[in-house]
Amino acid sequence: MRILLISLCFINSWVLCSQTSEILKDKPSGKTIYTEETFKSSRVILGQSVENPPNGALVILISHHFGALNTGSYNFFGLDQASTRLGLEYGINNFIAIGIGRSTYQKTFDGYLKFRILRQNKGKRNIPLSIAVFGSMSINTLKLSDPDQKDYFDARLSYCTELILARKFGNIFSLQIAPTWVHKNLVATPDDHNDLFSIGTGISFRVSDVVSLNAEYHYLIPGQHLSNTTNSFSVSCDIKTGQHVFQLFFTNSQGNFEQAFITETTGKWSNGDIYFGFNIHRLFTVKYPKMKKQL
Repeated sequence: MRILLISLCFINSWVLCSQTSEILKDKPSGKTIYTEETFKSSRVILGQSVENPPNGALVILISHHFGALNTGSYNFFGLDQASTRLGLEYGINNFIAIGIGRSTYQKTFDGYLKFRILRQNKGKRNIPLSIAVFGSMSINTLKLSDPDQKDYFDARLSYCTELILARKFGNIFSLQIAPTWVHKNLVATPDDHNDLFSIGTGISFRVSDVVSLNAEYHYLIPGQHLSNTTNSFSVSCDIKTGQHVFQLFFTNSQGNFEQAFITETTGKWSNGDIYFGFNIHRLFTVKYPKMKKQL
């Protein structure tokens, strides 16, 4: 199943790349044209996209996961349960964004920095990819089950670093690959690894000016030991209306920050461990960029 999903992602991307390669071979002009909306928001679904909030813009992000569908009618197929993250993201400039959040999952606080290194463009110069670097830290604030256990602050910390590479092919298809490193200061068992490596992939098909269909898969590199963990796979429908982006998704992950859904996903699609959820992105302009003076 894992191999099939990865294969489908790369086959689709290869076909679309070949179909659009001729279209993208524009002759250089005197003006640089930057690619817009590789993805509609700073998230593909659960994971980071190559996009940042605009310069001077504040984004309020509400991420809500209901319970698993296979919990049955007694729990209204998961709607009686919920896991939520509230987040704030801010574009410091055209290249740097910061964010903070608080999740009900393990009562976790997280913060991040994202640097845009390159932005896809054509014209005066041609850059075929957008590249960003993402780094985050999270703090688990759950009370210890054993009150006599020594509580070390460092043991509550975990970290995530991603190199995000993305390309938009024409106006319809976008592809992203994100090699990822996650470090946990404390793991569940002595056999579990503190350092974990994965490859995240994301795709987006533009249906219309306001609607796109996304898929996202985070593949843990084989040979790493982590108790009862499966790979995270999600699909979504994104709707952009004005300053809002709504994402309706299905996923096998309960957590909604990187260290959780990449390394702590236990649900299996084949068993019906599927969580319905939504993300709401609301953008507010806090600071208008200074206009360049014309001579």
